[in-house]
Amino acid sequence: MEDKICLVTGVGPGTGTSMVRKFSDGGYKVIMISRSEERLQTLQKEIINTKSFPCDVSKEEDMESIIQQIKAKEGIPDVLIHNAVRGSRGNFLEIKPKDLLKNFEINTMGLLYLARGFSEEMISRGSGSIIVTGNTSARRGKSWFANTAPTKAAQRILAESMARELGPKGIHVSYILIDAVIDLKWTRELWSDKPDDFFIKPNSIADEAWHLAHQDKSAWTFDVEIRPFRESW
Repeated sequence: MEDKICLVTGVGPGTGTSMVRKFSDGGYKVIMISRSEERLQTLQKEIINTKSFPCDVSKEEDMESIIQQIKAKEGIPDVLIHNAVRGSRGNFLEIKPKDLLKNFEINTMGLLYLARGFSEEMISRGSGSIIVTGNTSARRGKSWFANTAPTKAAQRILAESMARELGPKGIHVSYILIDAVIDLKWTRELWSDKPDDFFIKPNSIADEAWHLAHQDKSAWTFDVEIRPFRESW
């Protein structure tokens, strides 16, 4: 593999880090974006061929600046993974509008800033993949998820619009609908009574992202739903 580059936003302790490890193990140079500079520096020491760029994806000017730095220092990514996420619970009567807006800025606007920042070069090259990690709240408005589901629905529709625009130009856009609780320290504490196979493993999500990034052009996928075998749907 010749100098392939993958960029991952939302590099937290779960799915984001698994994405970074998966693509690094696969021979990619991996560019990591997160608000936590400390976490990025630690990962850069632990995982080979990684570069860290601290940034808040919800801030347009910051994203424009960091994207220009990445282009100048690292080049144009072959794979973009928008994994940055913010969510909170509450019905529409309880939620704070400012909280909903912040979720939208990270989940949806962050994707817009990222994709617009690199799409021109991807189009010129005629290849690339843009993968978005979402969840099934993008398709169903549960009462207690009014603070997050609208932003995920908008995110998915934006990704679909991108897929229809960019697909004929050689760029594969895909949306991963995660129908599960991700296996993290805090989710284990919150669902302490659940068995191991109740949770979806971050490494398994990363495996699916790798698969999507390397699909043959004759059989591209947009929507992908993944869930543990016990999940009721």
